[in-house]
Amino acid sequence: MYSILADSAAGVGTAGTLGMIVWLVILFAFMYFLMIRPQKKEQKKKELMLSEVAVGDTVLTIAGFYGTVIDIVDDTVIVEFGNNRNCRIPMQKSAISEVEKPEAATAAAEETKKENKKDKK
Repeated sequence: MYSILADSAAGVGTAGTLGMIVWLVILFAFMYFLMIRPQKKEQKKKELMLSEVAVGDTVLTIAGFYGTVIDIVDDTVIVEFGNNRNCRIPMQKSAISEVEKPEAATAAAEETKKENKKDKK
């Protein structure tokens, strides 16, 4: 009698352990697809944006300042802020949060003008 109970208890123990391992694998897969993968995707997107920074681009820094890139040396960028030509600050590329290309800015401005003309009519 005792051996029958011991055998059935051992069978339940391995099934419970296997079920727990399956749930842990599902939990880690869920965490990967909801947390790790999107973060890596965003990091690659930012690295691509920073590699494409060029002189003349308008940038937004992580401090919230808008400026224009006037020089790039390796990992350092010199940004000019405002209309004052004397306000030039060197900073790391990693301090840039957004980049706007001059072509995109002019295209957006022209599109806005067209929409305003349509609204006035």
